[in-house]
Amino acid sequence: MLKWFLNSFFAFTILILLSPFLVVITLLLWLSLKESPFFIQERIGIHKTSFKIFKFKTMLNQQVVLFGGGLRKTGIDEIPQLINIIKGDMVFVGPRPLTYSDIMRLNWDGNYYRFRWQVKPGLTGLAQLSPLFHKKASLFWDKYYIKHQSVKLNFKIIIASTFIPFIGKKNSQQLMHKNRNRRS
Repeated sequence: MLKWFLNSFFAFTILILLSPFLVVITLLLWLSLKESPFFIQERIGIHKTSFKIFKFKTMLNQQVVLFGGGLRKTGIDEIPQLINIIKGDMVFVGPRPLTYSDIMRLNWDGNYYRFRWQVKPGLTGLAQLSPLFHKKASLFWDKYYIKHQSVKLNFKIIIASTFIPFIGKKNSQQLMHKNRNRRS
């Protein structure tokens, strides 16, 4: 209950603080797209229950829209997921929520992968900060996070993720993994 409250409180606070910026992005996307600036998709969450995830829409008819690439590169397109955190569908840190087709494509539907759906999915996580992008690395980091989750680890992941819009994903990954073998 405390974790949900803290996640919701911080998500709501961030939404309020960013609201002028988010209004501008929403209006620019709406003008560019001529339709809803939000992408809503079914994802699989804790205990394999489905929920609708919110993102800024950055593509239309398979084409990246004006400044959509920048929103994706910086991760700003993910900010509407703060609503998912407030609703309790997600938390700040955890394995990323997948679509059902992602789960089938990765062959992650068996009992071996059950651990992944024992925690709420996150806005960010170790797999997103990993310099390796393949299913074995993602699975390794998801399993590592679930086994070692702590306030300290969450804080490190959030700090590294916060830098992505400013210093880029590669530099954030290096920041996160610089001293990964040192534990205190």
